[in-house]
Amino acid sequence: MAGRELKDKAAIVGVGNSVYGRRLNRSPIDLAADAIRAAFADAGMSRDDLDGLIVTFGSPIGADADTLAQVLGLRLRAYNQTWSHGRFTASAVQWAAMMVSAGLANAVACLAAVSFSAMRRPMMGGAGDREGAREAGGGHGEDPVYGMTSPGAGAALVARRYFERYGATSRDLAAVAIATRRHASLNPSAIMREPITVDEHQRSRFICEPLHLLDYCLINDGAACVIVTTAERARDLRKPPVYIGGMQALPAGDQEFIWAYPGFGVGQQEVFNYAPGEQPVYRMAGIERRDVDLLLTYDAFSILVWMALERWGFCKPGEAAAFSQGGRIEIGGELPVNTHGGLLSEAHIMGWNHQVEAVRQLRDECGPRQVKDVKIVQWANVYGDSLIYHR
Repeated sequence: MAGRELKDKAAIVGVGNSVYGRRLNRSPIDLAADAIRAAFADAGMSRDDLDGLIVTFGSPIGADADTLAQVLGLRLRAYNQTWSHGRFTASAVQWAAMMVSAGLANAVACLAAVSFSAMRRPMMGGAGDREGAREAGGGHGEDPVYGMTSPGAGAALVARRYFERYGATSRDLAAVAIATRRHASLNPSAIMREPITVDEHQRSRFICEPLHLLDYCLINDGAACVIVTTAERARDLRKPPVYIGGMQALPAGDQEFIWAYPGFGVGQQEVFNYAPGEQPVYRMAGIERRDVDLLLTYDAFSILVWMALERWGFCKPGEAAAFSQGGRIEIGGELPVNTHGGLLSEAHIMGWNHQVEAVRQLRDECGPRQVKDVKIVQWANVYGDSLIYHR
């Protein structure tokens, strides 16, 4: 089926999440059950209506798909799981849309459930990191040969490169953390709700210079779930459907480094002038970039927001630092970004809480953080994958 033939063929009909918090001391399966149950209630469905499941899973912090099916009493015709990094979130939604469109399943729940408090071994770099057993020796595109032994090291490399290349500063980057924290202050589900200032950002300790503590995402427990079905079935369920109007797959290759767009000159990339050009996701959705009312992007580190803004052409390379100042990426600004608080302030649920936020914004369910007259929401990753949601 050609990509354009998938436009608006599938919709999200239910979203749900568990409580988000630190050291909840609950298993990933327990948290996943909360999120799935909440999504069922939101959609007006029962577990007997669900016959598909996709889990973004990362042992030992995640919930395994076939174990979830057994423990929760699901009867599935189709299931899949992939690694729990944020770069696979859009892929899972895309797979679900294709599954229901092809008749492989009627309704597919997509989710992640994480419990760092249940961990017994580290997963963020260093000795004993399970991801370090992968062939390259690092979990997120890091290469220990060059000293890149943690996700933060890769993001810090990009931040340093950006500062040196374009003359931006850490004080400029503080605007991202401040914006997401202001959004989180309006979100009762957010873990970190106390507003912060530029000076507080600058006083927070360096974790991997030039990135401060407040440039880093949260480490927490929680789960989030979205339910995908066909547009035809969606019309008969409890809430207004949110249609998947555009999709763009996750790229890979020697010019991709997961924390930066191609041509930024980090990792193995050649250095050249990047231009976003025409992005297939907009063509599939039948929209222009300027039609996007709200941008949701993976923000494990604040620098990734700048990278995403430039990768997707919301501003030119080197302009994101200025673009993000003066409330421009805040609610009421030209392009609100991560209105729930994102991974920096709401919770780190591998980007699944971003998908939940997209749906709730398009249903006008977000109360004081609601974006006025929102009609089109884009999930657009620095990694190069994207989704366009609309009413």
